[in-house]
Amino acid sequence: MMLLKAFHIIFMVTWFAGLFYLPRLFVYHAMTADKVSSERFKIMEGRLYYGIMTPGMILTLIFGIWMLIDYAWAAYGSAGWLHAKLTLIVLLVAYHLYCGKWLSDFKQDRNRHSHIFYRWINEVPVLFLFAIVILATLKPF
Repeated sequence: MMLLKAFHIIFMVTWFAGLFYLPRLFVYHAMTADKVSSERFKIMEGRLYYGIMTPGMILTLIFGIWMLIDYAWAAYGSAGWLHAKLTLIVLLVAYHLYCGKWLSDFKQDRNRHSHIFYRWINEVPVLFLFAIVILATLKPF
């Protein structure tokens, strides 16, 4: 069971690394004026999203669900912290998918947001990380 938790944490770190970096790439991409740089950012963003972030998310969810089924399911009904964590994870997956939408907008040269918007968006995963880690380690309710 500890191996499941280790893999869950490893892939969560991988996923979050991408969630932190992709919006930063969007900041720089939104500030780009030349075609060559824009095309380079499109390649970097696509590789990050499809090659690192999405597999990290999927494997995080697989190992998390596996742990939930294996040894946390019995406590699910009485663990408010777990309900809160799972809710935050659903919202984090929605954020991930929104990043995919912004990626698609950049890919099709339809970005409608400024670099300042993406600077703010870049802070969202930090809030999720703090809340999820605090819930999972302290189990406050």
